[in-house]
Amino acid sequence: MAKPILIDSHSFSEIREKKCVYIDKTAYFYRLAVGPNSRFFLARPRRFGKSLMIETFKALFEGRRELFEGLAIERSDWGWEKYPVLHFDMSRASSAVSAEAFAQKFHSEVENTLKAAGADYDPKLHTDINFGQAIETLSAKNDKEKEEEEGKEEGKKGKGVVILIDEYDDPVATLLHKTDEAMRVREMLAGFYGQMKSRAGCIRFLMITGVSKFTKMSVFSALSNLIDLSFEDDYATMLGYTETELDEFFDEHLHAHAKLMGLEYDAYRSELKRWFNGYRFGKYSKETVYNPVSIGVNLALPKPAFQNYWTSTGKSSMLMNFLQREEYLSVDLENVRGVAESHFDVTNLHELRTVPMLYQTGYLTIADYNLYTRMFTLKVPDEEVRQDLASLTAAYMANRSVDWVSSLGGMLLTWQWEDFLDGLKALYAAQPYGSREGRVQESSYERALMVLLRSQGIQCRVEECQADGRADVVAEHPCGIYLFELKVDGTAVEAVAQIRRKNYAAPYQGQERPVWLVGLAFDSQTRQLTDTLVEKLEQCPSVGILEN
Repeated sequence: MAKPILIDSHSFSEIREKKCVYIDKTAYFYRLAVGPNSRFFLARPRRFGKSLMIETFKALFEGRRELFEGLAIERSDWGWEKYPVLHFDMSRASSAVSAEAFAQKFHSEVENTLKAAGADYDPKLHTDINFGQAIETLSAKNDKEKEEEEGKEEGKKGKGVVILIDEYDDPVATLLHKTDEAMRVREMLAGFYGQMKSRAGCIRFLMITGVSKFTKMSVFSALSNLIDLSFEDDYATMLGYTETELDEFFDEHLHAHAKLMGLEYDAYRSELKRWFNGYRFGKYSKETVYNPVSIGVNLALPKPAFQNYWTSTGKSSMLMNFLQREEYLSVDLENVRGVAESHFDVTNLHELRTVPMLYQTGYLTIADYNLYTRMFTLKVPDEEVRQDLASLTAAYMANRSVDWVSSLGGMLLTWQWEDFLDGLKALYAAQPYGSREGRVQESSYERALMVLLRSQGIQCRVEECQADGRADVVAEHPCGIYLFELKVDGTAVEAVAQIRRKNYAAPYQGQERPVWLVGLAFDSQTRQLTDTLVEKLEQCPSVGILEN
C-alpha cells in the first residue's frame, strides 16, 4: 500500500511520525552541516519546501535520531549531538498594515522563540538585546555541556547555537505596497540581525531562507561571510522533486493517477512534466525540478485532470503589491534575455523591477546561463504557471480583474459569441498605444488574443503553416477548434473568406468537436477592434454573427 501524502503541514516530525511520504534530502543537509562553512542563505519561490527544510534542520540539530531512521543521513557519520536551536518563522510576524503592527508581532515571536529554546527573556530590555544575550548564554551553556561529555572527538564541531530563520524577507515583502512602511520594518530588523555580527563565534550553524534577496537588509552586511546557495549547482535540486525522486517515492501514486486520468503511463508522465516540472536553479546544471506542492496535492487528492494548486493558493504579496502595468506588458515572459545576477538583488525598495520579482516569486525560472556574458535567460517554468501568468497578463491588458478574464474565456468555450466579442473589444480598447505600422499592430493583436486563450488552458499556435498559407491563430480545446484571422484596415468578412479560401480548417474536418471560423478586423488609426464575424464550419454555411 502506498504511503499517505501529507499536504496540510510542513512539519518534518509530523510527516515522519505519521509515516507519510518524505522525499529524502538529508544527504544535502549533511553536507551543509559538516562542511567547512556554516552560515547560509537560500532563496526559493513560496511554497517550495523551504519551511520543511528548516524544520528538518531543527530536528537534526536537536538530535532526534528516531525521526531520521532509514534516511541517508542515518547512514553517515553524523554524531547526533544536541544543540540549542533558535527557530524564527518571520512570516508569523508579518503585517500588511503598518510597521507598528509588525513590531508588536515581532516582539512576541522573538520572546516565544527564545523561551522555547531555553533562554531568558527580559521585557525590560529591547528585543534585539534579548536576542543577542540569548545567543551568548545558550552558546556558553552548550559549550560547557560539551566539555563535560566524556570521549568527545578532537576537532569535531560542537560549539555554539543553531539559528534558523525562515521567510526572513516576508515582513518587508508584505509591505511593498507601502514603501515607507517597508523601509521602517527593514530598519527595525537591522538591530536584530546585527546581533549576530559580533557573535559569529557563538553560532554553530545558520540557515536563512526567503523569496528575495534584499541586499540592504542588515543580515547581509552583518554577516559578510554568509554563503548564498541560491544559484549553486550542487544545491540546485535540494528543494523541489527530480524525475528520479518521483520514481523512487511516488511510484504507486503516479500509476494510480495515470489510470484515473485514462492515460498511458508514458503519456501521463510527459503531461505531468509539462504541467509541473520546469524550475531550474543552477547556473550550469540544466536539471529541472517539479513544484513540490503541486505534485503533493495532485497525487494526494487525485482528480481526472491536473489541478493548478500552487497558483490558486493566493498570489505572492511581493509580486502583486508592486507590478507596474506598462513594464509588465512589455516583457516577453517566454524569453527574457540579458539578465545579470546582480539584477536579482533588491537594493532599492522604491525601484522594484518586474523581471527580478517574477523570478523570485516563481513565475520565471532559468532557461540558460551564458558563461561568457554572465547573463541569464529566463522563461516561464511550466504550464501551471503559464496559465496563471496569461490570466494575470490578460487582466492587466484589459485593466480588469482576473475573474473578468475567466468569465470572458468561459463565454468563448460555451459559444456565447455576442458577449465574448463585446468583451474582446473591451480587451483591445485598453491596450497601450504602440506602432501604427500594420504588421506590427497585427502581431500585438495576436499576442493579446494568445494571452487570453492560454489563460483558459486553451492550446494555441500563431501563424501555423499549412499548405496554402498561415492561419493567424489556431486554438484547440475539448469544447471546440477556433480559427482566428486578423485584419488591420480590412473587414471581418475578408478575414473569414480567407480562412475558407485557403482551407485553413482542412486538418480539423471530420472531428466531433465543432470548428469555428472567427474574423477580427482592426482600425489602424484608433487601434480598436471594429468588425467581427463568426461562422461555424459545416456542410451548409451557417448564418454568422456580423458586427459593423
